[in-house]
Amino acid sequence: MSATHEFIIINTLTTRRPTLLPVRAQDPNPLLPSVRHFLDALRTEKGLAHNTCLAYGNDAGQFAAMLQQRGLCAWPAVTPDHILDFLEQRRAAKCAASTIFRELIALRMLFRFLHAQGLVPADASERLEAPKLWKLLPDVLAEEDVERLLAAPKVTTRLGRRDKAMLELLYASGLRVSELVGLRAQDVDLESGFLRCTGKGSKERLVPVGSHARAAIQAYLAQRAAGAGSAPLFVSNRGRAMSRINFWKRIRGYGKACGIVKALYPHILRHSFATHLLTHGADLRVVQELLGHADISTTQIYTHVDDQRLRAVHNRFHPRA
Repeated sequence: MSATHEFIIINTLTTRRPTLLPVRAQDPNPLLPSVRHFLDALRTEKGLAHNTCLAYGNDAGQFAAMLQQRGLCAWPAVTPDHILDFLEQRRAAKCAASTIFRELIALRMLFRFLHAQGLVPADASERLEAPKLWKLLPDVLAEEDVERLLAAPKVTTRLGRRDKAMLELLYASGLRVSELVGLRAQDVDLESGFLRCTGKGSKERLVPVGSHARAAIQAYLAQRAAGAGSAPLFVSNRGRAMSRINFWKRIRGYGKACGIVKALYPHILRHSFATHLLTHGADLRVVQELLGHADISTTQIYTHVDDQRLRAVHNRFHPRA
């Protein structure tokens, strides 16, 4: 592939939406070719997942853009302070703590690569400790809002039945959106009420599918042309696999249509799935397994309770409430 057709993801420091810029030999940012080689190494040597490579490339690209804004055009001139300044800018831009932690990991991997290639005399990230993650509660929809959202698609249309099935399944299973759009027809067993999905790290897990989601999927499949078991379960208007961006636009549109003020995105249904399960008494380790979390500390963030439930518990059990 020629250099004019190779791309790297770059962001501004104040937005989360990536922009694709061509990487050329005469690119005005002389740091970018090294970032491109770093991405090639991630794909070929580390064997990282496609989405992980995109995220790390985006992080490294943003860092290179910040360095260029400061007049730095060579990697050996980068110091640990530059990395800390970048992370602080990301925090000031109100990025999630988990995002900033991932960006630090990406920059550590970048500088290890640069040092191994002899492009820098020392690893500027070597002595940096991971910042203590400040706790941010996940966005969660109230159960009434979830019901309104799930009822928003018009099931009298083909696309409405597809969207209804996707929304119901997302809330019923707590899947990541990449797992949802990656499902194949053979991955869902409606008779047994289970689906098999591949999550982070290529780990497979079995997830139960609720009765409402099964009914919605059956209604969707009844009007969809039958395909091979390896075919995508959810397809676009053109018969291709649904993309994450397409589904994100659809869910945002349904949120506006049914009057939900909170900004919607697919992961909010995953957050709501976990929170509502725990609110109704589910065991934390069961929720961990359903979500596919490797560490239970990741699941524990969902153990927060809303003010009304906190007050109700206090009023019920405190002797002087």
